[in-house]
Amino acid sequence: MSKNEAAEPHPGRVTLLALAQDLGVSRATVSNAYNRPDQLSPALRERILARAAELGFSGPDPMARGLRRGRVGAVGVLVDEGLSYAFSDPTAVQLLDGLARELEEDGVGLLLHASGPVDGDLQHVRNAAVDAWVLQSLPDGHPAVTAALERGRPVVVLDQPVLPGVPVVGVDDAGGAAAAVRHLTDLGHRRLAVLSMPMAADRVSGPADLDRQRSATYAVVRERLAGAATAAAGAGLDWAAVPVVECATNDPESARAALAPLLAGDQPPTAVFALSDQLGRGAIRAARAAGVSVPGALSIVGFDDSPAAAGTTPPLTTVAQPLRERGQAVGALVRALLAGRPAVSPPPAELRLVVRGSTGPAPADPR
Repeated sequence: MSKNEAAEPHPGRVTLLALAQDLGVSRATVSNAYNRPDQLSPALRERILARAAELGFSGPDPMARGLRRGRVGAVGVLVDEGLSYAFSDPTAVQLLDGLARELEEDGVGLLLHASGPVDGDLQHVRNAAVDAWVLQSLPDGHPAVTAALERGRPVVVLDQPVLPGVPVVGVDDAGGAAAAVRHLTDLGHRRLAVLSMPMAADRVSGPADLDRQRSATYAVVRERLAGAATAAAGAGLDWAAVPVVECATNDPESARAALAPLLAGDQPPTAVFALSDQLGRGAIRAARAAGVSVPGALSIVGFDDSPAAAGTTPPLTTVAQPLRERGQAVGALVRALLAGRPAVSPPPAELRLVVRGSTGPAPADPR
């Protein structure tokens, strides 16, 4: 290569190898200028960096460097309800915040992927450049779970599904739901209704009978409904007669639409147990739209104690779980697996009932 040719920028993208050839040094020498400067003399390093700037070379490709190490510096999070849900649902935001805080200790980032429909294309999972997977609240048997497992990367589950040999960070969903229903029955409520998150990937809306409840492929929903049924039976209620309404999405608008017909019926409920705070918020909206006083005529309990729960009017009584801490627990398991250390599922996180203004005694004369 002549001096004049060397002075001209290389056409296209300049690679580390091309820069090394231009300078007449080894590829390792150029790499050391960026990654191990103590291995070079200051004069040689300055010459390499100056020529790199002339040619428009910004440094070694971090993706290629990561692949040579067997790492890319990212953990994939497989979410169920679409990427927007991860940023709009207050509960999901807290969980992901805790996960990110833990992983940043090792300089690792997050790469969010939507699982997609059960019959959808899974190439985004099969081709994702990740060092490990976090499966966040997916239904039993979802093909995206299988695709992630087939990658052979470390896997940690947040809540669901339960998989053989895979660590999971969960809570006592049945116990928390039982506490919520006991709170309502202890207040004298006997006309109970339940608002449920989706029970299966088909995401239908409407009344859910016992068969639908028991066959739910979302383990969290299945457990919360079972705990609620146990507490209701303990108070002498016939669970089969309790209206359980499934919402196609876990958001306030779905809950508002689901509860409105019950409030307009001849025997409206005096109490609602919502399986999430998002649904609890929607129940409050439905009551307001129907002119039903909360908690005078209708008591409402949610689940999660997300940041939005205390800000409703009235503030939402809810089953509290340590959201950010649970995200950090998932991150700690991922870090352990990536470091080659054993990772064991922690005990289910402790839950507590937080009583706020949305619950009160059953009305003496319900209409």
